[in-house]
Amino acid sequence: MRVLVAIHHADDYQPEIAEDDSARADIDALNEAMVAAGVRVFVGGLHPAREARSLRLAGGEVSIDDGPYLATSEHVGGFWVLDVADWDEALAWGRRAALACRAPVEVRQFH
Repeated sequence: MRVLVAIHHADDYQPEIAEDDSARADIDALNEAMVAAGVRVFVGGLHPAREARSLRLAGGEVSIDDGPYLATSEHVGGFWVLDVADWDEALAWGRRAALACRAPVEVRQFH
């Protein structure tokens, strides 16, 4: 089963400040463990949500606005796509991600 493991950060999150050497080492170790286990399909970090562009359909026209689609104080800051056996394995990797990133994590299955 394929799952998304998404890390959530506050809008004002600055990795160069929030992530010390210990956190970066833990994230690197997590990535290495995912590769070694053969579960990592893709990993990516995202620029801040304030740099996003939101596209909306209204009256048959698409408008483009600066900023995130949702007005909230936290957004997805990065994610992994994993290929795992079951929910237990997915949640185990999610727990490891929450510990390594020191941030909330959401795990969702792909259709």
